[in-house]
Amino acid sequence: MSIAEGFEHQRMVVVPPPTIDAALRLPITRRLVVTASGYYPEAENHARTRERGIDENIVIVCVSGSGWAQIGDEHLRVGASSALVIPAGVPHRYGSSKESAWTIWWCHVRGTDAPELIEAVVSSRGNGFAIRDAERVVPFAQSILAELERDTSPARLVSAAGAAWNLLTHVATDAILRERGEPVERAIAYLRDTLETAVRVPELASLVGVSPSHLSALFKRATGGGVLAYQTGLRIARARHLLDTTSLSVTEVAAELGYSDPLYFSRLFRRTQGQSPRDYRQRPRGEASTTG
Repeated sequence: MSIAEGFEHQRMVVVPPPTIDAALRLPITRRLVVTASGYYPEAENHARTRERGIDENIVIVCVSGSGWAQIGDEHLRVGASSALVIPAGVPHRYGSSKESAWTIWWCHVRGTDAPELIEAVVSSRGNGFAIRDAERVVPFAQSILAELERDTSPARLVSAAGAAWNLLTHVATDAILRERGEPVERAIAYLRDTLETAVRVPELASLVGVSPSHLSALFKRATGGGVLAYQTGLRIARARHLLDTTSLSVTEVAAELGYSDPLYFSRLFRRTQGQSPRDYRQRPRGEASTTG
């Protein structure tokens, strides 16, 4: 059962069943294939009830807010920086809390290796658990969705499967994640890892365990500017690199960095660099750019 779905800024891709069937006959994706993926920000009233379970394994990463779950006979509270893992065929219910709607990244997976991967997670962590370094896990969920949003070709499904494998192994073993650093250091590392995704300051703050206002103050002290300005700087630096070293068009460069509107990207590039992306690429190679 689904309750009132359709959340502002939500993203979701469901792979068509014939495409899944074909993927399950191919060498790599027969072992692991992502069948659906999504991002639900502040998903008020989101809920699911599946009394007989489904034939797909479900992974949910909650980055902010809170929710609840019943998996089999186990009742769970889901908080920020935590995960739910639901094996195929297990009856379950879950949903966003009324007090603080959750923001979640989620995916469904199938394949011959999926049961062992899911069992590795559940046996070591249980069905619901806190994630020590959520900012190192979320980029894998973002990568899964970004690949499927481009298309559901065999190559994209392979790439999404790789990201799903990393997601599952990371939530299974916190030992392979980096040690906790200062919140601002972890936030900066997260921004570097997710250039193609627009950041939301409250979500980033939740990932690193501080309030949005405290994170903003930390960024101001460490970088001289705000979170969004810092991410823009990282994106523009990456854009300069792509313009210098690839033949990607300006539209393609913009898309690589998460800008769906190439005209907006060009205006932003001009404002920060003093010239358009096209002029930057055509400058004499010995000429320095206007910023470092």
